[in-house]
Amino acid sequence: MMRRSTSRDFAGFTLIELLIVVTIIGILAAIAIPGYRAYVLKARREDATSALMRVQTAEEKFFLQNNAYTGNAAAAPPAGLGMSATSDNGYYDIAIALTGGGTGYTVTATPNASGGQADDTKCASFTIDHAGAKSATGTDATPSQTCWR
Repeated sequence: MMRRSTSRDFAGFTLIELLIVVTIIGILAAIAIPGYRAYVLKARREDATSALMRVQTAEEKFFLQNNAYTGNAAAAPPAGLGMSATSDNGYYDIAIALTGGGTGYTVTATPNASGGQADDTKCASFTIDHAGAKSATGTDATPSQTCWR
């Protein structure tokens, strides 16, 4: 006895089902990717804050040995701090500005153009001075409070 083929015998997906799945994946990706990018930018801020804290520690050590601060991060001691002018992961450039004729300093971390942090407008730059005052600039409502977390 011969059996008739029915539509239930065919396996597979219809074009409509496939388009629905592709649409759902597209919607999920449109939601997830910007959230992930914001998380990555926030996580990379630690690169700036840790670099500034290391420079602050090195400046205080330099002051104890030389009775003055230095504006030269790259030169080897005793002329400078012997540190890189970029953060450890290369996301930020570090600059030291002396104040009060060498009796104070301000260290600034700004996003490196090739580091990927230039998109972080909420926390555009970070600073710390010889008194330990931390500040930040950016589009966030209170960048000095939120960016150093």
